[in-house]
Amino acid sequence: MSNSGARRLVNIGFNNYVEAGQVVAVVNPGSAPVKRLRDEARKSGRLIDACQGHRTRAVIVTSSNHVIEAAADIKTLTERYNTAFSRGAPDPRE
Repeated sequence: MSNSGARRLVNIGFNNYVEAGQVVAVVNPGSAPVKRLRDEARKSGRLIDACQGHRTRAVIVTSSNHVIEAAADIKTLTERYNTAFSRGAPDPRE
């Protein structure tokens, strides 16, 4: 059985998930360029707030040009992302 078509979801906190193969970047929300990116995404309807009232600790940029605010920190998200692909499924971006 091939996993080439399998989708891997990554928990980004509070029972919210993002498809791992769509993640382009996970960045710190505090820099001025990221704040501008979030503002532009908000204006164009591409911003997704997955913080559920908590502080934004990471911003996820997807290949569909959506920007997702997450309450989980960057290190945690990176570990979860790496775990999603350590289970034997190929990275769909390759």
